[in-house]
Amino acid sequence: MTRVTAQQRTAGEQTRPEHPAREQRAGGRGAGTQRGRRPELAAFLRSRRARVTPADVGMPPGFRRRTPGLRREEVAQLSGVGVTWYTWLEQGRPINASPQVLDAVARTLRLEPSEREHLYQLAGVAFLPGRQSDTLEVGEEIQGLIDALDPHPAVVYNPRYDVLATNAAYRDLFDVPVTTESGPRNVLWTLFTSSEELCPVVHRDQELPLMVATLRSGYGRHTGEPAWESFIEELSAASPYFAQLWRSGDVAPPGRRVKAFRARAVPQEIRMTSVSLSVNGLPECRIVAYTPADGESRELMTSLRARRREKKDGTGAAPHDEDPAL
Repeated sequence: MTRVTAQQRTAGEQTRPEHPAREQRAGGRGAGTQRGRRPELAAFLRSRRARVTPADVGMPPGFRRRTPGLRREEVAQLSGVGVTWYTWLEQGRPINASPQVLDAVARTLRLEPSEREHLYQLAGVAFLPGRQSDTLEVGEEIQGLIDALDPHPAVVYNPRYDVLATNAAYRDLFDVPVTTESGPRNVLWTLFTSSEELCPVVHRDQELPLMVATLRSGYGRHTGEPAWESFIEELSAASPYFAQLWRSGDVAPPGRRVKAFRARAVPQEIRMTSVSLSVNGLPECRIVAYTPADGESRELMTSLRARRREKKDGTGAAPHDEDPAL
């Protein structure tokens, strides 16, 4: 009987039944199909591992390296899984892998979205395209679309409120300092870590709970993923108010809302109606477009746009447009 130590059972990993004959009787055709995928899974992982160099992942090359690309133990270490477990996976042994573990291996091996989906299929795990929404890039077509909405502010968010693309009117409205030094700009980080006088959202006690509830509705599809878990942990540490709202467990979907904003260039509040639109080809991402909720807000947005043009005409460049805060 094969024994598996506790060390080999890392988080998210499970072993398959220890008796292949029993597995075949219990699994029928599905078990046979899965066994047929294992040699292909083994070959696929070996080929992807061979093309990633130590330099690609920030590791020294070392001496007497005979293996092209990374070693198995290096992939295991970088992925946060046991060496024995990863070796068995690459050998096509009868083990199961959770989506979180496959995601970690895929990140280490730098798999493209199509390759990641192929990995899931070979491992017999249901593939959720939305799992890659964190790393998707907005193409020229989507950027052109939101640019064409100017003078109406527009932005592309992923479910974690990372900002993937903005137009100039959005940058006029959210003219606040950047609060994170690395990684994608994130609206929640800015709103929860900015002082109240710098926060562009006027009614924080109304708007921020709704945003956190919307964040939680997306979190359900990413529970256990390192990027999401570290984001929640770090923002909770940086903002006790966010931590309090997160503990409430409230959930809300994106939707049409009327929000009040303050821009440093104008003294009055700007009331805007927001509408969320899904984006084909960007799973879980959405375009949020804003339109003035009244005549006064429309005039204020016109004033912001005029100030932007004056800056550009006066300096020959618009730093505000080149480096949006959000």
